[in-house]
Amino acid sequence: MFRSTTIIALRHKGQVSMAGDGQVTFDKTIVKHKTKKIRRMYEGKILGGFAGSAADGLTLYEKFEGKLEEYHGNIVRAAVELAKEWRSDKVLRKLEALMVVADQDHLLLLSGNGDVIEPDDSIVAIGSGGPYAIAAARALVGHSDLSAEEIARESLLIASSICIYTNQELVVESL
Repeated sequence: MFRSTTIIALRHKGQVSMAGDGQVTFDKTIVKHKTKKIRRMYEGKILGGFAGSAADGLTLYEKFEGKLEEYHGNIVRAAVELAKEWRSDKVLRKLEALMVVADQDHLLLLSGNGDVIEPDDSIVAIGSGGPYAIAAARALVGHSDLSAEEIARESLLIASSICIYTNQELVVESL
């Protein structure tokens, strides 16, 4: 598990939203409060977020964007090809990060183990506060009339009240 951040993404009521907190920690110390760990990609049609080492997350963004260009925005094919390369490449294999990517039709979690996972309930969260955020999002989806963007925001606020590696400086992006 990465003690680093929390990223949540969900598809709900025709909207896709991804949210991430802004905290950067080094060991047990907070060194920055407002970092953006979510990015729009491929002409703004795809969202990506990472949890883990910043340099490793930025490397994943670059690699994934290259795969998106290579496969003309096909998020599933780009994710599978990145996961294959990530797992087999001697340098990439050592990256300490997880990544979530989403477009209007797909929501995927990618890992260096070769995982490309599309959750059954269209909600995924990574990072140290991920379990708290996903539990909150599932409750809010089932018992509220909130939009995807509102659920992503509220889920992260709940996670930040529990997880010491997650703060309330949120970035939320929606498609």
